[in-house]
Amino acid sequence: MDNANNTNRNILIIDDHPLNVDSYRSLLSGIESNSNANYLLAYDCEESYKLLLKTNINSETIDFAFVDISLPPYEEKNILSGSDLALEIRKLFPLCKIIIISMHKEPLWVNQIYSSVKPEGFISKNDVNYKLFPEVFQSIASDEIYFSQSIKQAQKVMIQNNINWDNYDSKILQLIEKGIKTINLPKFIPLSLSTIEKRKANIKKQLIMDSGSDKELLDAARNLGFL
Repeated sequence: MDNANNTNRNILIIDDHPLNVDSYRSLLSGIESNSNANYLLAYDCEESYKLLLKTNINSETIDFAFVDISLPPYEEKNILSGSDLALEIRKLFPLCKIIIISMHKEPLWVNQIYSSVKPEGFISKNDVNYKLFPEVFQSIASDEIYFSQSIKQAQKVMIQNNINWDNYDSKILQLIEKGIKTINLPKFIPLSLSTIEKRKANIKKQLIMDSGSDKELLDAARNLGFL
């Protein structure tokens, strides 16, 4: 029996705001096919990771996972965000359908999250309402990919500007925006300094056409709506 018809499905909901968790659960519970669903709830990266391990050890599965991006980190395991958690879900439960929920709708963030996780659903919190949520679930349960309107628009910006970056390229620019010096970027990205410098030069070539300063790079990224 597939996920679309399985009334005994396990649904994971992760958000650091309990009110959001309760709201998502209530909306999902109102869908007829979820009448017997079991809900797994967590509120930060550490609690979520331990719940994933426990579920896996018990030989249980997770059918759907709704994951907020901005979560308190679990630094001991280097799980710093919902993106990192989603990758753990992918490893432990490869058949799980992952729906990312994010306050971020900036093209660079959307590109970084999508290219690393490849979620079945991607929703901006600005687009969430009581009508949309069941629609999102039903589409994904029917093996469709669902992006909310703000996420589609963010992807469109990248395409229109002919930007083709991977997860690391996006992360380099995000870290530079946070004030991280280039020499320290290998602490946050598993690449050598020389590789990062080459990628950074390529990013500058695409955005400012020369080897300008980091400030000029960030200004260009903001002017294009990337950040």
